[in-house]
Amino acid sequence: MPRALLFDMDGTLTQPALDFAAIKAEMGIDSPILEAMARMEGERLAICETILQRHELAAAEGSLLNSGCEELLAWIGTQRVFTALVTRNSLINVRIVLAKHGLRFDTLVCREDTAPKPHPRPILLACERLGVLPADAWMIGDGRYDIEAGAAAGVRTVSISHGRERYFEAEPWKTVRDLMELLAMLDAGEEHSS
Repeated sequence: MPRALLFDMDGTLTQPALDFAAIKAEMGIDSPILEAMARMEGERLAICETILQRHELAAAEGSLLNSGCEELLAWIGTQRVFTALVTRNSLINVRIVLAKHGLRFDTLVCREDTAPKPHPRPILLACERLGVLPADAWMIGDGRYDIEAGAAAGVRTVSISHGRERYFEAEPWKTVRDLMELLAMLDAGEEHSS
């Protein structure tokens, strides 16, 4: 059993709601959004920040939890396991999602805190805040950046596939179809460790 579970938000706990292709098209870019914006300045950066905030706010306000999210988090609440939300999203949008769905985590790491995933720093920061070693944490996410960041930080990675073929090269430690399968895996591990 891990001492800490670090979760991605968009597409992992909540249903995917951001149309990245539309955001990029509106911004006039063809590379990852946050990385492209890091190279911008002045009026161009301000315009792109406004575009991103508009899309993210709409996604947060309209967010729906993935099936099994409430059951998984309720089960985790009965265990001695810390939780973190580690996301490339902004703190304001994370707070909207958490308030809307009544979710709680021991710590939040958002893009305002440090370099975004796939950099390992968000994962390491979450572990530091929780007081756990990377070797005692799992990073759970549905995308390439989650798995790459987790691997770079030295944590075990669990990919949520949603029944799709993996589209990235980074090899996760484990793959589960959805949050209910993750819950079953954790529950089985807890039974074996008792």
